[in-house]
Amino acid sequence: MSGNTFGTLFAVTNFGESHGPAIGCVIDGCPPGMALSEADIQGDLDRRRPGTSKFVTQRNEPDAVEILSGVYEGKTTGTPIALLIRNTDQRSKDYGDILQTFRPGHADYTYFHKYGLRDPRGGGRSSARLTAPMVAAGAVAKKWLAEKYGTTFHGCMTQIGDLVIPFESWDHVPNNPFFAPVADVSALEAYMGELRKAGDSCGARLRVTARNVPVGLGEPLFDKMDADIAFAMMGINAVKGVEIGAGFASVTQRGTTHGDSLSPQGFRSNNAGGVLGGISTGQDLEVSIAIKPTSSILSPRESIDIEGRSTEVVTKGRHDPCVGIRATPIAEAMLALVVMEHALRHRAQCADVNLVVSPIQASFL
Repeated sequence: MSGNTFGTLFAVTNFGESHGPAIGCVIDGCPPGMALSEADIQGDLDRRRPGTSKFVTQRNEPDAVEILSGVYEGKTTGTPIALLIRNTDQRSKDYGDILQTFRPGHADYTYFHKYGLRDPRGGGRSSARLTAPMVAAGAVAKKWLAEKYGTTFHGCMTQIGDLVIPFESWDHVPNNPFFAPVADVSALEAYMGELRKAGDSCGARLRVTARNVPVGLGEPLFDKMDADIAFAMMGINAVKGVEIGAGFASVTQRGTTHGDSLSPQGFRSNNAGGVLGGISTGQDLEVSIAIKPTSSILSPRESIDIEGRSTEVVTKGRHDPCVGIRATPIAEAMLALVVMEHALRHRAQCADVNLVVSPIQASFL
């Protein structure tokens, strides 16, 4: 199986299976000399890990990260950083009834036809559990970008099912299990309770943004910043749509309003989402993603077995009724990995470029 490495200059190779002994990644290309410990990574893993509330899967994994290489006396050495996360709460017997059948909405059918066999335990490599190593790698990228450029990353849920969540403040996001930017999440809790009783699931919409992004990151024509962001976000399990800036709302905008006017005091708007011509403008990178409903539900659904015969599938086990609830840290991590990759590319190619005129502010104040 190929396709397990993300990035080139900051390359992250992901390994493991949902119900194997461990999962993890190897980061190749992290600059040397940065102070790094497990504590720098664990915070983001704790935000993503399962079993943290009654609204997500009750698989109780501590997701404790171990740094196996690439750090000496507390600092990165420039050599590959191996990160390990041990699986401690697998329950493979939950998947005994689906060994010979294909779950609708899952990768069972496609994996079987591509490789001739599949690991049915929690989806194997197709499990969202494999996002944990990417969150760990993203935490490393976040730290370097924050120290080098002051870049920060923020994410929140803006819609769950058919409930639109208004934005109140980023301060509310860490205070509820939905990563919602509102003080009162009682309506969201009630909505999830109804879904559980119905044995059903729903999708979600998330917003993720990066602030203090340097101007000039991105490589035209085919390694554009926004193209790579879309590529990264579509690599997250269950993501079915990506918008940059105004996204599909651009269809109904006029050119007189969509184009972000520039002034000596800064940009007047950010419909472009922080990217023009595939190159960062210095404004906030604004990304929105759509996540499909969880495929593992208790409601019976029609399917076939490996012999092609009609059957009915009921997916048992411990699953998120909305996988979007825990996806915010994942989206932040993937955005950080894209920015990190382009920051290293830009430093390698354009470090000697000198400009007479300084960049304008990200926004008009």
